[in-house]
Amino acid sequence: MKLDYHMHFEYGSYDLNWVQGFFDSAKKRGISEIGISEHTHGFTDFKDLYYEDVICDDSYIGQFQKKWLQTNKFKCSLQTYIDFINELKDKNYPVKLGIEVCNFQNQDKVRNILNKYKFDYIIGSIHFLHGWAYDSSQIKDEWNKHNLQDIYEWYTQEVEKLCDASLYDVLGHPFNIRLFKFLPDFDVKPYLIRVAEALKKADMVVDINTGTYYRYPIKEISPYPDFMKIAAEYKLPIITSSDAHKPEDCGAYVDEAVEYAKSFGYSSRIRFTERKREEIGLA
Repeated sequence: MKLDYHMHFEYGSYDLNWVQGFFDSAKKRGISEIGISEHTHGFTDFKDLYYEDVICDDSYIGQFQKKWLQTNKFKCSLQTYIDFINELKDKNYPVKLGIEVCNFQNQDKVRNILNKYKFDYIIGSIHFLHGWAYDSSQIKDEWNKHNLQDIYEWYTQEVEKLCDASLYDVLGHPFNIRLFKFLPDFDVKPYLIRVAEALKKADMVVDINTGTYYRYPIKEISPYPDFMKIAAEYKLPIITSSDAHKPEDCGAYVDEAVEYAKSFGYSSRIRFTERKREEIGLA
């Protein structure tokens, strides 16, 4: 049974004409079930949290991020999204209800929002470091203003905060801070171990995500091999995902993700239903 548990409908609208393409692509690639994990920036419920955390001043990154938040964000309520996914379920589409939550600093406020709803799984992802959207190519030059070892420390601290919140089932695309090929010349193992230990303590799952392979310059599956070795040592469970944002990318390179996982000794992945886990074999 092949699964793809990290993707987004957000480039279109919540209607069957748009989303059918995702299911068609899944079928072509032999994907039995897909999980939709919309970004929280699509929902009005999270608007205040973004403006509390994201740099929106007159700086280079502030001006970009202010415009980013004002462009096609916060389009609907979280309830609207949930109703649509439940409608798909009622129509027997092979879909699970997920959400991808940014690493907000006020986790109590996040908890108050999420606890109102019943998800199949919740992904927590690091998208901001000290208010900077480090994965945005338009402000990639900001990387040159920071010590890379500081960035690894910041990233690790943010993962630890997410894990401490006890809200999340999955860490999205671990160590995607490699995406623009800013590669360390120092020993990263202490950071990798800290992240693995935090995930183990929080009983969270690793997202083996192909999005960094086909959408970013690094062209590697996340998490990269050094972390995968440690994840396997800590016996951290996994999901596989394409991080598709377009219908044609649903299931993209998931077969490669399966083989990648097998190369580290994995023989199973997690299937979620209402936050409960089922371990199933890797196809």
